[in-house]
Amino acid sequence: MRHSFVLATAFTTLVSTSAFAADLPGKGITVQPVQSTLSEETFQTLLVSRALEKLGYTVSKPNEVDYNVGYTSIAAGDATFTAVNWIPLHNDMYAAAGGDKKFYREGTLVGGAAQGYLIDKKTADQYHITNIAQLKDPKIAKLFDTNGNGKADLTGCTPGWGCEAAINHQLDAYDLNKTVDHNQGNYAAMMADTITRFKEGKPIFYYTWTPYWVSDVLKPGKDVVWLQVPFSSLPGVPKDADTKLPNGANYGFPVSTIHIVANKAWAEKNPAAAKLFAIMKLPLSDINAQNSMMHAGKASEADVQGQVDGWIKAHQQVFDGWVKEALAAQNKA
Repeated sequence: MRHSFVLATAFTTLVSTSAFAADLPGKGITVQPVQSTLSEETFQTLLVSRALEKLGYTVSKPNEVDYNVGYTSIAAGDATFTAVNWIPLHNDMYAAAGGDKKFYREGTLVGGAAQGYLIDKKTADQYHITNIAQLKDPKIAKLFDTNGNGKADLTGCTPGWGCEAAINHQLDAYDLNKTVDHNQGNYAAMMADTITRFKEGKPIFYYTWTPYWVSDVLKPGKDVVWLQVPFSSLPGVPKDADTKLPNGANYGFPVSTIHIVANKAWAEKNPAAAKLFAIMKLPLSDINAQNSMMHAGKASEADVQGQVDGWIKAHQQVFDGWVKEALAAQNKA
């Protein structure tokens, strides 16, 4: 008799689970996320994917493409969403691919993302360097010369990233092209060389952003210092943006926000997913911490999946709350 009871219970559970699955808004719908080739973006992309799966969606592995390709793919409906839309850094690419007519963007996934130029604290203190404009002086610039051509070597941006245009524009605006070379290539590889130089006690000059592991390895205020800029100057939209912070410091970039962007037509047909995209929020410090784990060697696909699991487990109530609120939005629709 006991076996019959267990079987009956199992069957009932199966039926109710199937019935529940049938009620989920994402049933039978496949979602395609996109991100850049920067593997540190996978964490936030997968967190969004996991929440979508709880709504019944089948979520494909993220496609890794250049940002501008990502936006055109989402606009065309060939991809569904990205969790790495930066304001204002990606404003031009977003607008060029169709802007608000093509995209759904509500809420803020990550706030308080900083970016700018840094040098090692030792050199900053020794030569009283606080502003990037001081590198117009060939003697100061030469301190950061790594290849013997007399110009400062700036560890810059991977070609095709939003920061590329901003850095090139600023080097021009601050009259630094005669004394500074913007080195471009694979950012992670270039930063590995920069960190090696730092460990050897040599001067370093680089661009970075948060959230990212670099500021966990080279700690601002302790190992390195942010350089200010002489005045606000950015390319594209908005050209006249004031990048001065409330405390009066100006690092050349406004504090950025990161958003989930989805295909607008798809979002309108999927109110539960749209609600989820609007309400998800991630602390910048959590992304920094996860990125640091990857930098420390825990960067395999299985590692990152495990880190996503760990974050959800540690924030189960928050995660379940997102799913519940998203389901409620579906029921209202």
